[in-house]
Amino acid sequence: MKTVLLTGFEPFDGAATNPSWEAVRLLDGWSGAQSGIPFQVVARELPCVFGRSIETLLAAVDELQPDLVIAVGQAGGRPELSIERIAINVDDARIPDNAAQQPVDVPIVASGPAAYFTTLPIKAMAAAIRAQGIKAGVSQTAGTFVCNHVFYALMHHLRSHGKAVKAGFIHVPFLPEQAAAYPVQPTPSMALDEIVAGLRVAVEVALAVEVDVALAGGATH
Repeated sequence: MKTVLLTGFEPFDGAATNPSWEAVRLLDGWSGAQSGIPFQVVARELPCVFGRSIETLLAAVDELQPDLVIAVGQAGGRPELSIERIAINVDDARIPDNAAQQPVDVPIVASGPAAYFTTLPIKAMAAAIRAQGIKAGVSQTAGTFVCNHVFYALMHHLRSHGKAVKAGFIHVPFLPEQAAAYPVQPTPSMALDEIVAGLRVAVEVALAVEVDVALAGGATH
């Protein structure tokens, strides 16, 4: 049986909830079969803290030895599930994390490469999610906060240890109740059941597709 590790973050920046964890925890224990091969999902919550989030994630990777890892985070203001293409080697925090840390222009791995590309079939995943009527697209930046911090460290760990594990990151929008409380209106949001459904498709496609499809998914700015 294949093991799928999904992670989401605790709330941050004074929020009461984080849709990444709310969605991921609903998929904990989900099992099925893809291309005749059974799989099971294990969900873990990560602290929104530089350093500690990496420790928690990599401990789970070493414990579970997963075949697929998808880290999920909140990107308030985005209107769709954003499947990230690239992680960059820098922490540049606009706000403090949950431990009051605010690194600026600090490399995540001092001797690491400038960036890592995801090993997920991101174009196929986005297309399959959209086919279910859920907004999704490829994103060219995972930011420079704890989400990118985790994404980069995950890819660096897998590459450094020669692990043939598909891995990457997906950002999800605000929940409607978060958007309603946001001072700038209208603010994009997505219902929790839609986020969960989109992540289900993402997992299934990531397990099934070995070579990504060649579809336009770039950006002009």
